[in-house]
Amino acid sequence: MNYRHAFHAGNFADCMKHAVLVWLLRALARKDKPFFVLDTHAGIGQYDLGADPAQRTGEATGGILRLFAPPLTAPDGGPAALNSGYAALDTRPAALADYLAVVAQCGLYPGSPAIIRALLRPGDRLAACELHPEDHAQLRRHFARDDQVSVHRRDGYEALTALLPPAERRGLVLIDPPYEAPDEYDRLVAGLLRAAQRFPSATLVAWYPVKHRAPVRAFHDAIRAAALRDVVTAELVLRAPLDPARLNGCGLLVVNPPYRFEAEIPPLLTALLARLGDGAPGAAAAVERLCDE
Repeated sequence: MNYRHAFHAGNFADCMKHAVLVWLLRALARKDKPFFVLDTHAGIGQYDLGADPAQRTGEATGGILRLFAPPLTAPDGGPAALNSGYAALDTRPAALADYLAVVAQCGLYPGSPAIIRALLRPGDRLAACELHPEDHAQLRRHFARDDQVSVHRRDGYEALTALLPPAERRGLVLIDPPYEAPDEYDRLVAGLLRAAQRFPSATLVAWYPVKHRAPVRAFHDAIRAAALRDVVTAELVLRAPLDPARLNGCGLLVVNPPYRFEAEIPPLLTALLARLGDGAPGAAAAVERLCDE
């Protein structure tokens, strides 16, 4: 309830998560039948990188703004430059072109629900959940009168029972918690199991931080012990994950990955590492299979 993503919007972890999310949504759209997306921890929809929260941390400087480098400049050189002119730049790496085009299309830095909405076709649906009262109110305003989006103020894990399965037979579930609770990984494993049981045809995606390796290893071991099938991980690590007080990298755990995920995501991660990394020891970008089909 205390976490506010406005302080972290557009950082390297957002870029990694959203670039892979765009690929996953494009994969769903390869087939004509409608699909459903559940975003369990949706935030406010989009973020002003010139506003105080983003300016206070400056995290977007090492993320989305670096991907669109050279830096944008407004006539007065002010912070409004952070939110305009994306589409004018032609320096985007080929593997990231689709993701960056979606960001440019959305305007302000888009959170996951705005990216999802931008890629829905007629007939597709999004359910976006946000528990924080102020963020929920902003999210409702963002999607006001949008017939393809429903906004819920509810716990994201509870939504895995309340909103699944949908009428559609195809879809994606994005679980992106703030990792403030000491039992977050336990709740995440239980939530993934519940979602897999209620919506077995869906692609399930869970974001996780990489600060140091012990919690990540324990999470992966718990997934194996839970007997989930067809699970891969995609990770972007900017430096050796040795400092538990610092976000050194991040990962996405994907259940039921679409066809060619393991072939096409590594170049995307490599492009992110090339643009966002600083050559620190231990930096890496990798896709690994955790559980067989």
